[in-house]
Amino acid sequence: MALGAQRTDVLRTVFGQGLSIVAIGVGVGLVAAFAAARLVRNFLSGRATDPLTYGVVSCCSFSCLFACWVPARRATRVDPLVALRYE
Repeated sequence: MALGAQRTDVLRTVFGQGLSIVAIGVGVGLVAAFAAARLVRNFLSGRATDPLTYGVVSCCSFSCLFACWVPARRATRVDPLVALRYE
C-alpha cells in the first residue's frame, strides 16, 4: 500500500496466496485418501470411497476461508507509514 497498491489489491493478493495453499492441500489430501482407501479396501466394512465422506471433508475446508480472510483483512488496515517505520 505504501507503493500505491489499493486495499482491494492487497486483500486479493493475501487471500489468493492463502487459498492457493488450501487448494493444493485439499487436492493432495484427496488423492492420498483415494490411494490409501484402495490399499485398505479389504479391511474396511463398507465402501472404501464413500462420496459423502469426501464431500463433507472437502466442504469443511471452507473454514480455511475464514483463516485466510482474517490476515488479509488485517493487512488492509495497516497504515503504510507505520509499516515503513517498523522496517
